[in-house]
Amino acid sequence: MAGSIQSLERAAAILRLLAGGERRLALSDVANALGLAKGTAHGILRTLQQEGFVEQDKDSGKYQLGAELLRLGQSYLDVHELRARALVWADDLARASGETVYLGVLHQRGVLIVHHVFRPDDTRQVLEVGSMQPLHSTALGKVLTAFDPVARAELVESEREAFTAHTVTDLDAIDAEAAVVRERGWAQAVEETWTGVASIAALIQDRRRNPVGAVALNGPVERVCTAEPNGTAGPVRPELVVSVREAARAISRDLGAPRF
Repeated sequence: MAGSIQSLERAAAILRLLAGGERRLALSDVANALGLAKGTAHGILRTLQQEGFVEQDKDSGKYQLGAELLRLGQSYLDVHELRARALVWADDLARASGETVYLGVLHQRGVLIVHHVFRPDDTRQVLEVGSMQPLHSTALGKVLTAFDPVARAELVESEREAFTAHTVTDLDAIDAEAAVVRERGWAQAVEETWTGVASIAALIQDRRRNPVGAVALNGPVERVCTAEPNGTAGPVRPELVVSVREAARAISRDLGAPRF
């Protein structure tokens, strides 16, 4: 039987070290903790950094875990399990709101729809499981961009198309909205991808509190939003925001996430 590869063992040990205790460690801390020469530790850290598994703080020079590990952690969670955990809650959300419900995950610079619950009415609808939605102009994408650094990185590299007059494509403006999303815990998109359509989304987390997806409610602007006196669309309805957030919390709890 072939023996273990020492360099891989050392790389794994460094990742475990960075994952526990102090969030950031200096090169000397890593070398001393693992009994490695500084040159050896530095070489492994540089390789891990090049692959995105480790990041180095520009000011302190200390190392921490990188965003690529978050991508792998997200991939570890079986999408089928996520869908299975969300089935009941997504159905309840669609039935209570009377609107379409989507479950989405980050995939190839966009949002992959892994579950779709039709509006509970008799209108003709098309199943959209397997379709992609943009990160910058949908509520699903905005939530993932706000909480997932991998999604934020992929947003920068993606083509931010202006689908309607309301679409925001400027990166600074997107980042400013992402800060608001993180503060309040949910996102909205009103006629930013499709004219006449508004959506509300909230984040789904796993037991490690990693962002693993999002749940969204989509519907006509006149039903999802309040109406201003001049007839234009006002803020999204607060009762729908509450319903979407409760669904996201319930799915997250079923995935083992602590209460949040």
